[in-house]
Amino acid sequence: MSTTEFQAELTAAGAHVSTRWGSVRFFIRRYPLGAIGAVIMFLFLFAAAFAPYITMYDPLSTNAADSLARPGWQHWLGADFMGRDVYSRIIYGARISLAVALGAMALGSGIGVIVGLLSVYLLGWFDLVTQRILEMMQALPLLVLAIIMAAALGPSLHNTIVAIAIPLVPYVARVIRSNTLSLREQPFVEAAKATGMAETRIAVRHILPNTMAPLIVLATAQLGSTILIEASLSFLGLGVPEPHPSWGRMLSESAAEYVRTAPWLVIFPGVAISFVVFGTNLLGDALRDLLDPRQRS
Repeated sequence: MSTTEFQAELTAAGAHVSTRWGSVRFFIRRYPLGAIGAVIMFLFLFAAAFAPYITMYDPLSTNAADSLARPGWQHWLGADFMGRDVYSRIIYGARISLAVALGAMALGSGIGVIVGLLSVYLLGWFDLVTQRILEMMQALPLLVLAIIMAAALGPSLHNTIVAIAIPLVPYVARVIRSNTLSLREQPFVEAAKATGMAETRIAVRHILPNTMAPLIVLATAQLGSTILIEASLSFLGLGVPEPHPSWGRMLSESAAEYVRTAPWLVIFPGVAISFVVFGTNLLGDALRDLLDPRQRS
């Protein structure tokens, strides 16, 4: 079985390390911006995982006495028009945004991998029709296609994941298809064929593991886009519905009516979205430079 050896990739990138901690130190030293992105993502993942332990209020509980309370000791980031703690809603909103983003990325990548492999191994009319459909899907921007899907499916958590996953399929399928076409000509694949191994087993045991590096790079790079699309859909009322605390819905509820009288209702959710997208982009760029030989200087 031939698989991508990440230790060899590190060596090719200029690292001479023998331990995992050495690999981490090399990554920090060689890609400081990528390390910053990894720290940002770790903080958001930590907040999402331990939300009940780092918040003091229920994100869904209302209190009329605290309506539009300013940021202070009682409410660190203020309260919204229903008296709900903004800090708690942002922390719990990280769960929603990351769950939707990771779920959509996993679903879209899974479908894209299957479509890409089938396009190479079936070829003929199937590949021709599939590629034309993927081209039509790519002709529309991610957000536009996601809005169409969300409007057709209706607002819900699961429908939002599907609506974001489908537009990602063409990008993943194209990457898998191009890599599979080149890998099929490699000597280790020819050797597997010579031993009588079935095409399906070759695809699963030899081709697929060697497409993981570009797939990881693509998934990380697109993760920020999926978070931004989820926030946009929720802002438009097509994404995650109430009572789930979504960053996009927090902006939708506050942007028009309270942007002047209570700017913290807009600033803090917007900062959260900006930081998580910024972090994923930095991490994706670093992984691309590390794992893609064509990007190395």
